[in-house]
Amino acid sequence: MKNLYRDRGFIISIALLITGLFSLIGYIYTVSQKVFWVILPIGVGIGIFAVGKLIQVTRSTFQYYKYMDYNIDATHRVSLYNFPNAVAVVDKERNIVWNNAIFAKNFFEVDAYTNGLDYITKESLDSLLKNGVQEICYGGRFYDIHVRRPELNDVNDLFLIYFEDVTEYRKLQKEHELSKPVVMLVVIDNFDELMNTSRESEKAYISVQIDKLLEDYIAQTSGVLRKMSSSRFLVIVEERHIISLLDTRVKILDKAREIIIKDKITVTLSIGIGRTANSISESEKFAKQALDMALGRGGDQAAVKTENGFVFFGGLSKGVERHTKVRTRVIAHTLKDLIKQADKVYIMGHSYGDLDSIGSAIGISSAARRMGKQSYIVVDKSKNLATSLIDRFNGTESAKQFIHPSEARSSFTDDSLLIIVDTHNPEIIEDKVLYKHAKKVVVIDHHRKMVTHIDNAIIFFHEPFASSAAEMVAELLQHFGEAGEINAMEAESLLAGITLDTKNFVMRTGVRTFEAAAFLRKLGADTIAVRELFASSIESYQKKTKLVSSAEIYKNCAIALNDAVFDDMRIVVPQAADELLGITGVNASFVLYSTGNGDVAISARSMGKINVQVIMEAFGGGGHQTMSGALLKDTSVEKARLDLILQIDEYFRNNE
Repeated sequence: MKNLYRDRGFIISIALLITGLFSLIGYIYTVSQKVFWVILPIGVGIGIFAVGKLIQVTRSTFQYYKYMDYNIDATHRVSLYNFPNAVAVVDKERNIVWNNAIFAKNFFEVDAYTNGLDYITKESLDSLLKNGVQEICYGGRFYDIHVRRPELNDVNDLFLIYFEDVTEYRKLQKEHELSKPVVMLVVIDNFDELMNTSRESEKAYISVQIDKLLEDYIAQTSGVLRKMSSSRFLVIVEERHIISLLDTRVKILDKAREIIIKDKITVTLSIGIGRTANSISESEKFAKQALDMALGRGGDQAAVKTENGFVFFGGLSKGVERHTKVRTRVIAHTLKDLIKQADKVYIMGHSYGDLDSIGSAIGISSAARRMGKQSYIVVDKSKNLATSLIDRFNGTESAKQFIHPSEARSSFTDDSLLIIVDTHNPEIIEDKVLYKHAKKVVVIDHHRKMVTHIDNAIIFFHEPFASSAAEMVAELLQHFGEAGEINAMEAESLLAGITLDTKNFVMRTGVRTFEAAAFLRKLGADTIAVRELFASSIESYQKKTKLVSSAEIYKNCAIALNDAVFDDMRIVVPQAADELLGITGVNASFVLYSTGNGDVAISARSMGKINVQVIMEAFGGGGHQTMSGALLKDTSVEKARLDLILQIDEYFRNNE
């Protein structure tokens, strides 16, 4: 650089000298021509010498620049070729026209020029250029791709691609994710039953076996196990061990069922797992929510809570009946207080209400009216499956309690109480507008808990072990005092709901079911009158028989299809599903029918060996292990049948 500056100074000096010399010669010419002719040869000689020197210095400067340019360009090429990360130049046809040494080493065992960019990634060059950095995985390593388009005068179809190796960063990131602590809460579902029915020696055996089961699992991990109570455990393990646990579909649930007491009572666990949390405290919060969902769905299963929702495993057994009269009494007293404080009481069930939904609403409404409150049952009679029950009240004072949703909206106030029975899903309630307007909401339901449940209820009376909502209402009425002493017709409404959901006291029937039925019988409920509510016409019976006879058997599942649309279709289809369970070798039944508006509904039933709730949840539906349903939007009956077969296969694959 010093030489360059010196050459520049010399050139400027020569230029100034020549200019000054010829200026002096011009001046002498004007003063004395004799002196001019003497000075002129000397000036010309000096000028020629100066110009020659100027040319020599200029040529040296040009050569220096050319030399530096060549060396810099060569240095760039050598540096880029030996650059520690992969670099390639690609034309618009995705052909590799140049690459450095590390690129050939990482991506090609042969000549890179014979291979194209498609060998590495299918992503378009314009997309790569537009999106900036994109990650790819090649040869077990991870690369961030950076694409640039050189601005050249004569070439505009070349792309410079730079591959940044981020494998070590990804490994560190993955290790960080796998080492995150995850909280698990484990509860023994039937601990009280096991302890109450076992001898002291058996109690010790049960505790030891359960403790050993959990300790054996923890021994395979780097986690910790703490026993919080006799039936409750806290487990903290790393995310890597949770992945392994879920990959085996939580086999610890199956191992727990292998602990059998008195040759018939098996141990079942409910597990709540909190994943994708940002801290241990948040993971514990997620685990509690997951455990509530597992218990609300009947137990004997694991629920995993993440930022995106819930995932469930297990749930194969029918669950354990857990019930305390203390809780029912407390809820009954709280509900009475809410009814007293309300100006009016409105009760509604799910859309297309059945005998359980309407019967439960009648029971609550009757008690509220006996407490001196205006009470109404919100129901659309044109879309109802219990018209035979509603029609029984025609001509009586109680007939005024049935009102249309539009009438309920106009009279509903902020001080009104809304009681929702036989469902906790806000998507299938009788009237969503009324629910959104309500300030005080009470939920009474027995269906297994769904993720999209009503979460703003003052009272959420949820008993997945109850046979029906009518059974739960009958239990509440026993703590209502005189207000709970409803008349015989109203008691028959509740008994009809229990009869429907238990399939004449066969399915999902426990001790509390018979206690509720006995209470209703004391109030005057007539079983013959209840039986008449289930009577159907000869036309309906023929349709049901046709459906049953058309069924196909697939993996011990009976599948029947119905493309025709008729008035009592929603009554006939569930009856046909029930009838199919009477066929030898059938463990579950599915009846698919068109709703007439492009949708297909599925009515599913089971004898308990197959959990139809899990299968229906795959379609966005739900219900119980033995009775469930779903609605498939914008599809055909045949397409729904094929989708159902796929889900049945998936169910058996997951529960081998």
